[in-house]
Amino acid sequence: MSTHLDDVKKYAKKPVNEVAVAGLEKTYRLVLSKPDTRFVACSDKAELETVRNNFLEKKLGLSGDALDASIKDVCMTMKASRSKSRLTFYYLLAEHHGKLDAFA
Repeated sequence: MSTHLDDVKKYAKKPVNEVAVAGLEKTYRLVLSKPDTRFVACSDKAELETVRNNFLEKKLGLSGDALDASIKDVCMTMKASRSKSRLTFYYLLAEHHGKLDAFA
């Protein structure tokens, strides 16, 4: 977990919820184990739609126009990283929407 935790700490605005990081790791362990799904590509529109549909809408139960803006915000937050960790990306989105408890 320390690798993911360290990456989340680089980008999180608030103190990191370590229990939520562990919960995300447990929930997405299969996705994180595959090289082609381990990272989020902000330049890929289909990828961002998948993040919106599968994570924000289905997993977190969110809806509305603000979802695309939050994805764009996370892309900007992580712009320095060429390889954007999916776990960190999801953590930042859940944090932004006040949904970290879904993984705690």
